[in-house]
Amino acid sequence: MGSKYTKRYSDEYKRDAIDVVRSSGRTVTEVARELGISSESLRGWVKKARAAQDNGSGPGGVRAADDRDEELKRLRKLTAEQAKTIEILKKATAFFVKESDR
Repeated sequence: MGSKYTKRYSDEYKRDAIDVVRSSGRTVTEVARELGISSESLRGWVKKARAAQDNGSGPGGVRAADDRDEELKRLRKLTAEQAKTIEILKKATAFFVKESDR
């Protein structure tokens, strides 16, 4: 739980504020005053966006990395299921070969 005074800003609002800082050439403090938000909050958003961009996750930032992680998890699960299926089919094939030899 946060303070009752903590404001929550949408991701879209944060992206727009970051874009204003980057495109205007003004300081974070000036932009924050203009938007009526804490300069420390805006500075943190800009820093986080810059770190995400430097890490190669691009404009999607954390969301792109999360999507990749989810896809990797899904594919690993699918691979494990397919390996089990292959083992069952191998055993069934061996069983039926023995049965047909009788």
